[in-house]
Amino acid sequence: MKIMIIGCGRQGAELAKILILNGSEVTVVDKDPAAFERVGPSFKGRVIPGSGIDRDVLVEGGIEHADGMAAVTASDDINIVAARLARQVFMVPRVVARVHDPLKAEIYQRLGLMTVTPVMLGTERFRELLSFSPLYPIKRLGNGEVSIIEIEVPHGLIGRTAHELTVPGEVQVVAITRGNKTNIPMSGAAFLEKDIIHLAVESGSTGRLNALLGMT
Repeated sequence: MKIMIIGCGRQGAELAKILILNGSEVTVVDKDPAAFERVGPSFKGRVIPGSGIDRDVLVEGGIEHADGMAAVTASDDINIVAARLARQVFMVPRVVARVHDPLKAEIYQRLGLMTVTPVMLGTERFRELLSFSPLYPIKRLGNGEVSIIEIEVPHGLIGRTAHELTVPGEVQVVAITRGNKTNIPMSGAAFLEKDIIHLAVESGSTGRLNALLGMT
């Protein structure tokens, strides 16, 4: 995978190093050459000083052949412009922009631009940690609107079906792990003792899920 990162702040640098460890070819662009010190002297990717919204800089970095691009500068506006250039002009298949303003993030998501909003992710995480709920997400999707939760089947649900634990638009059983095997269940699949249930849960529906699981 060929990935371009716009912005070599703390997040951009850490993302670059992780992607390199995962085997990707990484190019980092930042207008401040001193920012590249964050990736360290052993960094095996490319670093290019310049603006992430300068077409010549993007082309020099290989944007025309990139599989993905992340825009993570300190400026929401620059991240959005860089992401739109990558997606609409250079047709990069996967583009993500960090956007601190939740209102801007929502607008651009509606326009088809993938965004990550640290404020929303952080707020949702604080809510989870303060909720005293036994349901801990193993994965959050989007900006935290949907969480993937796994839990061992409660005693009261043994013999019940996946359909009975489904609330359209709020809670969905996406998989069941039984022994060493995980499957996507049919709606009539019954839960057995020691099953691990994997659920997709919409933000704000945790209380509804607690009630379904008998944890209220």
